Amino acid sequence: MSPRKCPLFLALVAALTAPAVSAQMAPSQTLAATTVETTEAREAGASDARTLDSVVVTATRGTKAIDKIPGAVSVITRSELDAQLQITEDLSQVLATQIPGYAPSRQKLTTFGESLRGRTPLILFDGVPQSNPLRNGAREGYFADPSVIERIEVVSGASAVQGLGATGGIINYISRTPRIKGTSHTVDLKYGTQGESDDALWKAGYGLEHKQRFDALLYVGATMRGVGVDGENRRLGLEATQGDVQDSTATDLFAKVGLDISDAQRVQVSFNRFLLEGDGDWTRVDGDRDAGILTSAVRGEPVGLPPRNRVQTASLDWMHADLAGGTANVQLYKQDFESVYGAGTFGVFQDPAIAPVNTLVDQSEIIADKAGLRTTWVRPDLFLNGLEMTVGVDWLSDESEQQLAQTGRTWVPPLEFENVALFTQAEYTSGAFTVRGGARREHATLEVEDYTTLAVRQSNGSYRRFDVAGGGRSFTQWVGNLGAVWRFADGWSAFAAYNEGFGLPDVGLVLRGVRAEGQSVGDLIALEPIVTDNREVGITWAGALGSFTASAYDSRSELGSQVRVDRITGQGSIQRVPVEVSGFEFAGELRPHQDWALTATYATTRGKTAAEEDAPLDLALGARSQGPDKAVAAVRWQASPSVAVWLQAMHLFSRHVNEGRVINNGLTSLEENFNGYTIADLGVTWNSRWGQFGLGVENLFDRQYVGYYSQANNSGNNLDYFAGRGRAYLLSWQRTFR
Repeated sequence: MSPRKCPLFLALVAALTAPAVSAQMAPSQTLAATTVETTEAREAGASDARTLDSVVVTATRGTKAIDKIPGAVSVITRSELDAQLQITEDLSQVLATQIPGYAPSRQKLTTFGESLRGRTPLILFDGVPQSNPLRNGAREGYFADPSVIERIEVVSGASAVQGLGATGGIINYISRTPRIKGTSHTVDLKYGTQGESDDALWKAGYGLEHKQRFDALLYVGATMRGVGVDGENRRLGLEATQGDVQDSTATDLFAKVGLDISDAQRVQVSFNRFLLEGDGDWTRVDGDRDAGILTSAVRGEPVGLPPRNRVQTASLDWMHADLAGGTANVQLYKQDFESVYGAGTFGVFQDPAIAPVNTLVDQSEIIADKAGLRTTWVRPDLFLNGLEMTVGVDWLSDESEQQLAQTGRTWVPPLEFENVALFTQAEYTSGAFTVRGGARREHATLEVEDYTTLAVRQSNGSYRRFDVAGGGRSFTQWVGNLGAVWRFADGWSAFAAYNEGFGLPDVGLVLRGVRAEGQSVGDLIALEPIVTDNREVGITWAGALGSFTASAYDSRSELGSQVRVDRITGQGSIQRVPVEVSGFEFAGELRPHQDWALTATYATTRGKTAAEEDAPLDLALGARSQGPDKAVAAVRWQASPSVAVWLQAMHLFSRHVNEGRVINNGLTSLEENFNGYTIADLGVTWNSRWGQFGLGVENLFDRQYVGYYSQANNSGNNLDYFAGRGRAYLLSWQRTFR
């Protein structure tokens, strides 16, 4: 039920063209052993392999035995994902349960505050970037239906292999691939309820899989969600501005076709179109933080357009298994992203030249279109036995902007970004030792045309726009990595690794925040790149009775990026200050009997930064960047060959930081207070002749709680004081016809 982990370093996460493997892992959260398990073996009831030398993953732009790679990668397999999806359809909640360094889920469409080890992860779908680092609107978590995903690979810590945006790690969602010869049809139905009116979740999906001379996968599905209640049966609040999954409808169309054109060559094309859009049947009821009154919702029509995510991803992949003695992978991709945020009479949108102040209704829209090319060639035993070389070239073009949907005004001007990177990796194995290292050269250019800011309220009450001269910025940055693994005993290994990541601050947030005359894009120091270095050591054991991994890391960026939000105006700004994050993670699994598995994980994260430039690093990272310490425990019981039961509990520890700290002349408080809580979930599945039936119970004991981000966020207001979901039931049925 929880992912069994594998130690791994600086991964790019599995290229779509690489042979897909379904990995079973031991501990429920970060680094342990992953075993290869094909679909056929699963269906035959084959037992898992548990020796590290049999473990193979495809997360380093080539297949690799786990015990030869330093670092940290977690793999959530399809069977483990299925178990979690019996409880919730929220993928960010799955990550929060399964990945120790991942912050708690917001349970909203927005992912603000859902960090990985105190930093922002790069999100990929089959290797195609879904994150929007130029204008991070925190909507990248909803881009596909969970039913099309075969496994999730998570690289914890900065990574140089994938390039831009992976300062905190990589989360790669890998789509399904047909495994069994013939044609099959799968029908998937779900119904969720909390026993109240208008709270239901309805889902229907159909999947077609074919594998003969060619393989093909088609999925169409739709999900409708009502508005739930908390542990005291009060309506949950709607995140009307950043976006909510409640009161929404989501549809997905996914298609993938692959052809083996020879014994060594394969070509594949895939397409996914996902839309999640608010229904507009409910509206927010403001809470009162000081009085402890939670934000809620009532029936009603909100102003403006309902929030939505529209994502379209396409890729063409080619693989050659014997090109000049190595394996080559080439991927050409295109991704179009559009997100609309909720409308309101927000102060930052007011302009007396358009309408009287405090009457102008508007809402923002982010558009980000990407195109890219990824190439990799892996050559084993180059020049001498045991030496493997990996080389490649990546190209990315990103065009992003942020508009106001009601008035057509520009909030963030069109950003034209292009990135070219060459990389190489070398690995040498001799006996019990493996050493791996490499470098990547990033060259990026950013072009911005002249633009005018939105009207800005002055101290005398008047409004003024600022003209900003366009221009370009270019960056050339080297990032590298070095690590080693020592397999010092049967089932035991230790690793040490150093890895660098490369990213940019939120360029759009910088440009829309200009508040002075004579500014030009070329002079904005805040656009300098972020280089994060990650040092990590760990030890792993895997044997017949279970496995465990313990690791400690230290991550630093001399010129980091922190977003500070004014609680009164709601306006965000970028502070370029150093950031240091350190932590410890443990994951273990015990299998005392073939029908029982117990897992436990723990993660502690300590991040610090400075209040302003040249100030000491004595400020704890806030909830926007860092999650609380976390412990997860789970037990799985295979009650019979057809019935499985699992129980899991997650405890978030209290966190009280930055007491009495204020900035912005005392107008903005940085103090955060979070009172921890524990949530338990239950799942049951029954495989029968009529299909698989499932029952999931989220928040089993109907705990009343306020979510971590809602409690701790120092810029929170009466609009976003949200309770978490109360007890919720999810019934499911799935049947495959062959």
